[in-house]
Amino acid sequence: MGALYMFFGTLVALGVLVTIHEFGHFWVARRCGVKVLRFSVGFGTPLLRWHDRQGTEFVVAAIPLGGYVKMLDEREGDVPAAQVEQSFNRKSVRQRIAIVAAGPAANFLLAILFFWVLAMLGAQQVRPVIGTVQPDSLAAEAGLQPGQEIVAVDGEPTTGWSAVNLQLIRRLGESGTLHLQVRDPGTTTEITRELVLRDWQRGVDQPDPLLALGIRPWRPAISPVLREIDPQGPAQAAGVQLGDRLLAINGMPVEEWQQVLDAFKVLPGKQVSLRLERDGSQFDLPVTLGERGEGENRSGYLGVGVGAVDWPADMLREVRFGPLDAVGEGLRRTWNMTLLTFDSVRKMLVGELSVKNLSGPITIAKVAGASAQSGVGDFLYFLALLSISLGVLNLLPIPVLDGGHLLFYLIEWVRGRPLSERVQGWGMQIGISLVLGVMLLALVNDLGRL
Repeated sequence: MGALYMFFGTLVALGVLVTIHEFGHFWVARRCGVKVLRFSVGFGTPLLRWHDRQGTEFVVAAIPLGGYVKMLDEREGDVPAAQVEQSFNRKSVRQRIAIVAAGPAANFLLAILFFWVLAMLGAQQVRPVIGTVQPDSLAAEAGLQPGQEIVAVDGEPTTGWSAVNLQLIRRLGESGTLHLQVRDPGTTTEITRELVLRDWQRGVDQPDPLLALGIRPWRPAISPVLREIDPQGPAQAAGVQLGDRLLAINGMPVEEWQQVLDAFKVLPGKQVSLRLERDGSQFDLPVTLGERGEGENRSGYLGVGVGAVDWPADMLREVRFGPLDAVGEGLRRTWNMTLLTFDSVRKMLVGELSVKNLSGPITIAKVAGASAQSGVGDFLYFLALLSISLGVLNLLPIPVLDGGHLLFYLIEWVRGRPLSERVQGWGMQIGISLVLGVMLLALVNDLGRL
């Protein structure tokens, strides 16, 4: 079932985003009087094709990894004299800029639409209340205490943990002062705490911002009674059964599930002794833990899980917007995520963020499947983020991407004449090399995560 969700989730995601992107080019090209020869979603052998009254061929092709809009252009072949004025290359620089920029713009508009819908649907969020503060951590040095609720990060209000994490991600790799506004339990008074960052998490693979500050969110205590077992995991191989209660690990008593997770995290690949209770009797069972992650993020893996837990009503809040307010929320979230994406690209270039955070098609497919399986809201959120990423990627000033073409046209606008074909050819070769290099790096990262 998971594989089906992954397949159809990826197919729908790519189909929607590519179609919208190319439709942006198509729609503006038509408005500028350019003849569009072909509108293709996908590459390779056409599966479906038809023509409209203006002669444009519409194609759905077999390989759904992109698409293109082919326009009449004298640089790509002979053009009948009667259609010369409909050629892309005959249009003014401003019109060509508008046509090229319309693709990424369509992706940003789609993200606004999805965030608008999500804002109206609303979501139940967990209040960002601190559970524990690790000794000698940045949070401890700033005076943060368990039970305090984080109400703002760097002046940005936070209604849930996702908003807290988003603001913290903005500061990865940076030095300076992080401002957290917190509220003590049972009061309405807000206090500002300052955390001093020094190259915070610079170059770290798969950073965990909250853990790096020394903060663990409040969670209801979960009894370590095993309700899920990975059929391919170490626990299954060792003879662990559903319903077993975990009493101790290497002689250390455990009363709550978080203690189990903390203990396994520091024991990747190690043999441990589990004290279990089954049907009223207790016994010890040796198990060799598996490993997950890489480098400093390696952790032990037993392959078990616990049941769901009910949250106290006072720890949850419903966040929902009316149709008009949702427009502003959609614009705000799209703008913030766009800035964050551009800033993340910059940080990767200067080394503040590890390039191992770059994801490729395998990760996109896995997240598409997981979000589709999780529900409509999560899938729309994933589509909004992916649409923003596609828009940002295409605006990067790399020849062969929309941003590279925009760069050439802006130079032509300033100079009053285009760059020579030789210079543009060099740029295209460099651009192709860069894009292929980034794609290969993303694929290597994906395989590493597997």
